[in-house]
Amino acid sequence: MHKYTIVHIALLGQPFMGILGGGGFSLPVITQTEVVDAKISVTDSALKQMKNTIKEEGDTHCLVVSAQSGGCSGYLYDMKIMEKPDSEEFQIQDFEGVKVYIHNNDSALLNGIELDFKDTLMGGGFNITNPNASRSCGCGQSFG
Repeated sequence: MHKYTIVHIALLGQPFMGILGGGGFSLPVITQTEVVDAKISVTDSALKQMKNTIKEEGDTHCLVVSAQSGGCSGYLYDMKIMEKPDSEEFQIQDFEGVKVYIHNNDSALLNGIELDFKDTLMGGGFNITNPNASRSCGCGQSFG
């Protein structure tokens, strides 16, 4: 497994309004992201649902799993089917022809997750189990 750190520097050049109505400026924002070789697992029911959902678009589309900032515990899971990105910033795993992409920026947060799918009378959907989460909220969508 290789591990490295990405340093992001963003200059926020937009002027903003100060508390007392005066103008201001913003300083550069520097963040570091640890990148690991992310390995995820998929249950049989999740794989079946992924195949049903992506069907004919499997050659051009993929499932992207990511962690977005937000939620009551710090991060929210996000899953979407989209055209395969032409970027080396993603790690790709193949599950019987279904490509799952994880962005390098999210690799440390999502390493080791298990994707599952539950179909119940009360509503079903994908469920993510994350062994790295130190906390989560009751809805199951937010983790930290």
